[in-house]
Amino acid sequence: MHIQHVPFDHPDAVKLSDQVQAEYAVRYGDDGDATPLATTDFDPPNGLYLIAYDEAGTPVASGGWRAQDDNGEGNRNGDAELKRMYVVEAMRGRGLARRILAALEDDARTAGRIRMVLETGAKQPEAVALYRSSGYEPCGKFGYYRFHDLSLCFAKAL
Repeated sequence: MHIQHVPFDHPDAVKLSDQVQAEYAVRYGDDGDATPLATTDFDPPNGLYLIAYDEAGTPVASGGWRAQDDNGEGNRNGDAELKRMYVVEAMRGRGLARRILAALEDDARTAGRIRMVLETGAKQPEAVALYRSSGYEPCGKFGYYRFHDLSLCFAKAL
């Protein structure tokens, strides 16, 4: 297993993003996460996008962070927002999400970000468990879904 930095528009990133969007659609009964994202959001030093590949070179997990500062949507200066954390179903339970999360936190810290924030949903108990066990605590709602009842927001000081 190896983790590699790729651009957000890399074909493997697009493939995994499409898979996570399909999972969101099943869980929430809609078209997936409508949060506006630009490919440049994840360009260093203001972001990073990672993919984990198995021994055969197949992309099996992903995640990224993007810089977020005071933007009128509840973010604070110095925030790094976690986005598109995903592990393919066959590879879940092996610690991949935790490894990607740790790498993203380290990179955001190195880039000078002071807090990692994320928005997830009430219908993603596995994600909530991962974040809580990794030191994330509930925070004020922010971002595109801040007014939605199923939205859950978490933060961790870096």
